[in-house]
Amino acid sequence: MEETISLKELFETLKKRLWLIVSITIIAALASGIISYFFLTPIYQASTQILVNQTKNDQTLYNSNEVQTNLQLINTYNVIITSPAILDIVSKELDLNMTASQLKDKFTVASEKDSQVVNLSVQDSDPEVAAQIVNKTAEVFKRQIPSIMKVDNVSILAKADVTKNASPIKPQKKLNIAIAMVVGLMVGVGLAFLLEYFNNTIKNEQDIEKILELPILGVITTIDDEKIEELKMGKKTRKSTVRGETLGS
Repeated sequence: MEETISLKELFETLKKRLWLIVSITIIAALASGIISYFFLTPIYQASTQILVNQTKNDQTLYNSNEVQTNLQLINTYNVIITSPAILDIVSKELDLNMTASQLKDKFTVASEKDSQVVNLSVQDSDPEVAAQIVNKTAEVFKRQIPSIMKVDNVSILAKADVTKNASPIKPQKKLNIAIAMVVGLMVGVGLAFLLEYFNNTIKNEQDIEKILELPILGVITTIDDEKIEELKMGKKTRKSTVRGETLGS
């Protein structure tokens, strides 16, 4: 026999396990908040921009072929920026005591499509250190690229600057809490239905019909202890009244 579940049964299950769903959601939100605010290290980001372009004099006209050459060089430059040839010098000049591989993990290098501008970003737990690393890397790259590529077509557009009230880019505490609440709610609802699915106890007449596949002919009502006591007291009162009437006659 194929079982069907009505919307009413679904809502009844949710209502019955509401405490479980709410508890799991609150616990997930609290756990995420505690971890985000007290255990995760804030990470700051500093960025600079590098322009890849040939130095021109006043008589030099715009050359589209030269622009295309610079655009093709950008992908090569993106690799060179985070190579040991640049980062080893950066680490040495800033006295970071870090390898090129460790420094590379802090970098993000990107460029817009058909743009000669390269965006260079560094993430670190200290905003000042992040700014120092990204500025020094841009400086070293500009200084070293003529000897590496035999061209002088790099200039720094903007340097990273540290503001007094710098905000970390991660962890995003409020977002983490919101995600944890959604996940907790989903887990709570799923667990509520799972517990209901594995609950084999017979709860009402409909469950008997489903299990035995037989119609119900009658139902025995349950009487709680208070009603039983009331009935006993009523019987005793009636007996006392009857005896009184008998003796009086």
